[in-house]
Amino acid sequence: MHNRLYTFWKELTSKYTDDSLFLEHHWEEIRDTYSEQKRHYHNLNHISHMLHFASTDQADLEDYDMLQFAIWYHDIVYKATKSNNELKSAKFAKNQLKNLKIDLKRIENCTNLIISTKKHEIINDQNQDNAYLLDWDLAILATAWETYESYTQKIRKEYSMFPNFMYKKGRKNVLQHFLERPQIYYSEKYYDLWEANARKNIQRELTLL
Repeated sequence: MHNRLYTFWKELTSKYTDDSLFLEHHWEEIRDTYSEQKRHYHNLNHISHMLHFASTDQADLEDYDMLQFAIWYHDIVYKATKSNNELKSAKFAKNQLKNLKIDLKRIENCTNLIISTKKHEIINDQNQDNAYLLDWDLAILATAWETYESYTQKIRKEYSMFPNFMYKKGRKNVLQHFLERPQIYYSEKYYDLWEANARKNIQRELTLL
């Protein structure tokens, strides 16, 4: 998987720099960060799945490249005990992208995409890019129950520092929040494909907590 992801990264970044050392250094930084032992779900598998969706939906996107950068960096800072991961990830991405030949407005759009994953609410509604990013990020919620159940176990491991009574309370709040939203998925495509099954999975998990 690493070789395939490196190819994705190289194809993207080489459009904006001819500095191969820079490209290599930042790939190793991303690879090593997402491969940390504490990352049971928010790892390179998650990034790979999102990049796959982005590639599939490329024709519907306004700025495919900035969306890819948003995917790469949206969980680059991840500490289960912190609530500012997305803001720190956005800041990290901005500092990295400023070293590339990218218009500042596009960089701002990228960082806003990352920030939008904090509350999972659209910040930029001028096109469908933000909607698609948020939908891909939550694709796991609509998978077959066996896959969903495995995901919940990985999330629990990421929050292993909390005792059960604290974890269950927090997890219930998160799940209830999603159920109370008018819709979990923002794009028409994924609302039609995923909404019903995601709600079914969430309800089932709630009964098990």
